[in-house]
Amino acid sequence: MNESHLRFVVVVLAALSLLSCSRREPASRQSGTREIIVAAASDLAPAFEELGQQFEQETGTKVTFSFGSTGMLAKQIENGAPIDLFAAANVEFINQLERQGLILSETKALYARGRITIWTRADSAVKIERIEDLARTEVARVAIANPEHAPYGKAAREALESSGLWKAVEPKLVFGENVRQTMQYAETGNADAAITALALSVRSNGRWTLIPEELHKPLDQALAVIKGARLEQEARRFAEFINSEQGRYKMRKYGFILPGEATAR
Repeated sequence: MNESHLRFVVVVLAALSLLSCSRREPASRQSGTREIIVAAASDLAPAFEELGQQFEQETGTKVTFSFGSTGMLAKQIENGAPIDLFAAANVEFINQLERQGLILSETKALYARGRITIWTRADSAVKIERIEDLARTEVARVAIANPEHAPYGKAAREALESSGLWKAVEPKLVFGENVRQTMQYAETGNADAAITALALSVRSNGRWTLIPEELHKPLDQALAVIKGARLEQEARRFAEFINSEQGRYKMRKYGFILPGEATAR
């Protein structure tokens, strides 16, 4: 074998080695530790992180989360991302995956009806008491999640349109990739106010005003186990845990209510 052929073989072997590494499972799965991967809407982060810790303590199964905008997470699942359970901020995204045969239909379940708020920093000079206040001149920038792929951003746009405020507020809008980033804009002073999730507002240090739910379509939030999940039974158990008596207690604490449940503040 001449030198050029040898270099070629070395390059091919190196490329195959890299490809093999990229396809390896997470270290915890390689070592035998049970670990489920849960893709979840950004507004769920505080509640789900607490639920995940409790679930691991009780079952020994580790829960690793991938938080983001529901639309972006759904695209990742469509493209074959190794997700075991998907918790969406709008049931329509679960229905869409069901139509494509990507979820286990019998695991589809409603876990909350989301609400939106107007959030400002506690030290802000801007006082917001109702949605119409967003049109005032002293409110220069208003953050909302991108309505093209974030359900909470879509609800924010619907509320502004229903209130007849869209044209007045649209020039002030700053778009976040997801509802958590939207709130961060207001927290850091890059926006005077943010239309965000009740679940993020109730555990924050800021001031917030609940937007009337009749101003937007219901934010029915649902989850489902992904077809072909590597740890299907564990994913099913975590889905059931979210809607168990223990799970519902924590979900309500973070503002995630089901129809008929009272909003906690």
